[in-house]
Amino acid sequence: MDLKMIGFDAPLFSALHHMLDAAADDSDKSVSAPTRTYVRDAKAMAATPADVIEYPNSYAFVIDMPGLKSGDIKVQVEDDNVLVISGERRREEEKEGAVKYVRMERRVGKFMRKFGLPENANTDKISALCQDGVLTVTVEKLPPPEPKKTKTIEVKIA
Repeated sequence: MDLKMIGFDAPLFSALHHMLDAAADDSDKSVSAPTRTYVRDAKAMAATPADVIEYPNSYAFVIDMPGLKSGDIKVQVEDDNVLVISGERRREEEKEGAVKYVRMERRVGKFMRKFGLPENANTDKISALCQDGVLTVTVEKLPPPEPKKTKTIEVKIA
């Protein structure tokens, strides 16, 4: 639209018109597009289902990890309250010409899950056990705080 036709030929309006046209041209390019790392991590998290179980004295995080060795799995605590379970499942090395896959359905690649730990989680007492393809990460609970004892103050008579 020509601004001169409707009586807006001042330099301010020309500059605004130019800025609006430039913004319209750049609207196809999203400034806040997610990074590759973010997309990869989001896919890895979505593809790693987990069960979280609360027991009287602990929390258990249960994730299926068939065919993985302990070196392929990493359990960490970030920022003192985020449990991170990650790793990578790799495809077996194939010898050239010896093997031809007819169908490949098993998931390979990186996996990751992050769990915010509750305030009563004891991050110093975390154990991880992978048995029969199931990883169980156990986080002990802190003991409940003892109730404060009532302090009696002696009243002196003057």
